[in-house]
Amino acid sequence: MNNNKSFKKSLGTGLAIALTLFVFAYAFQVTDVDFGTTRDEVRQTSITRVLRALAHPDIFEYETKELNVEIPFYLPCSESEMTTPDAFPADEPFLKASAYCGEASDAITIEGFNMPTYTTGPVFFITSSGVKKQLDNFQTDADGYFISEIELPNRQPVAEAQAIRATVRTNVGAPKWSDNAIATWDKIIETIFIALLATFIGTLIAIPTSFVAARNLMVENRSPLTSIAFSIIGWIIGVWTGLQAAQRLVALFAPVNENLLLGLGGLILSIGLLYGILRWSMPTEDIEKPSLGIRILSSLGIALFGIATLIFFGASFRTLGATLIEPLGIFGFLGNFIFQIGEIIVMLTPGLIAVVVGAILGNILSKLGQRTSDNMPAGQVRLINIILASLAGAVLFVLLGSVVEWFYQLSNPIKTLYWPAGVGAALGLVLALLSPAKNALPTGMIFYSITRTILNGTRSVEPLVMAIVAVIWVGIGPFAGSLALALHTVAALAKLYSEQVESISAGPIEAVQATGANQLQTIIYAVVPQIIPPYISFTMYRWDINVRMSTIIGFVGGGGIGFLLSQNINLLDYRAASAQMLAIAVVVASMDYISSVIREKYV
Repeated sequence: MNNNKSFKKSLGTGLAIALTLFVFAYAFQVTDVDFGTTRDEVRQTSITRVLRALAHPDIFEYETKELNVEIPFYLPCSESEMTTPDAFPADEPFLKASAYCGEASDAITIEGFNMPTYTTGPVFFITSSGVKKQLDNFQTDADGYFISEIELPNRQPVAEAQAIRATVRTNVGAPKWSDNAIATWDKIIETIFIALLATFIGTLIAIPTSFVAARNLMVENRSPLTSIAFSIIGWIIGVWTGLQAAQRLVALFAPVNENLLLGLGGLILSIGLLYGILRWSMPTEDIEKPSLGIRILSSLGIALFGIATLIFFGASFRTLGATLIEPLGIFGFLGNFIFQIGEIIVMLTPGLIAVVVGAILGNILSKLGQRTSDNMPAGQVRLINIILASLAGAVLFVLLGSVVEWFYQLSNPIKTLYWPAGVGAALGLVLALLSPAKNALPTGMIFYSITRTILNGTRSVEPLVMAIVAVIWVGIGPFAGSLALALHTVAALAKLYSEQVESISAGPIEAVQATGANQLQTIIYAVVPQIIPPYISFTMYRWDINVRMSTIIGFVGGGGIGFLLSQNINLLDYRAASAQMLAIAVVVASMDYISSVIREKYV
């Protein structure tokens, strides 16, 4: 029995080893592994040249003094008017040749005397028209002597003398930063701030997203179908209404915003009116509760003047920033910063207003649906569910059809409007019929699954592809790189953050929920204190990653040092490329040290 087990174990081990060898053998075949190519002399010469160039980064340069020493040479030999040196100076540099004429491809020896010691330089063949062809490189010894064997080039025969020239360049004065080093410094600073901006934007979006992508926070969120259907309809109506209102208000206030003083005046007035309405609608003294009409009017006033404040704020910043750029001189970037903040506010205002109005209306209708489900009989609730779920499903699928129409331009309402509406209504109807009328559905897990799917899909797209799209959108430069890295940062950090949330201790959450805290209060008081240290650590690490990734996206026009590195590699200027690689290594190492210090102090 033991022998049988031992045989099976040995057989299994042997088969596992054989399978492993088979897999690696096939991997060698697929990847074209051929170590014989490493012994090729041409390849060895090329790799030696590249490695030596990389070992001499182009960082410093000197003022140089050039010394040219030449002798006449005839190609081919000519008996008429052919002259050869008959005397050589004793203390000045000069050349000697084993022959002063020859045929193409002949080998001759060139000797140099009294040259600068321990220097290198090229040996050129100079045609009668002044065209140079390098034949060899030389290196002088302690006596300023060198010897070099050269092969004569294949040139059109001419009767007059041509020349062989040895050129020596010697350094003069102290070293200074090379042009490549200065360009590298500019681009590495640009790279650091590309990564910083991308990390900042990505972190702002990833933090709230991570709570939705955390399973332990979403698994308990459940709502009845009535509440869900009401909420969907409220969100859609609210977003549409908010967009329409925002567009009309922006157009209404546009003439005022063209003037800086009027814009600032409008901003101050709208803030004052907003503050007054808030004080009026929420008095500090205990007085009789305001009537429903007053509450509605105050809510409308708050919404109107809140939107006006946002619009005036963005427009005033744009005008003020544009006005300050030129007067600030070298600090004009501060004016540009103010202008761009205004641009961001102006750009985001319609979407922000739409989301806020959608959230308010969706929340109101969601509570109405919850009360309806709680207070009405099951039969009536089921009927309401059938109507509302069919309507909500139809509207949702019409929106998806609109997205398909935008991407593919089918221009066929049957495929992008009627069919989606019918399918959505049918699915809503089926859901309403199959689910118990008053049972709560796992809405939290639905949001969790959708969020994780979007994050996984976004993370699967390489930043290089994102950079190509961003370059098309905003043009070649560091802004495109920042946008691409920011999008990838959102997907990566949201995953890391959410997994950290899922691993926190459940005790504080249960304690806070036991006091009757809602979802937001639970996150603030029970989740946030536990995740701050790892969030800081992940964010610093992501900045480090973005610095290295910005090098890659620079190859497609995403700005930063990668753009310069790709140019030098394409030009085969490996000394210049080595300087950029060295700068990247120094920055990454420095950031690693800084992040370790920050983690040690705060994490």
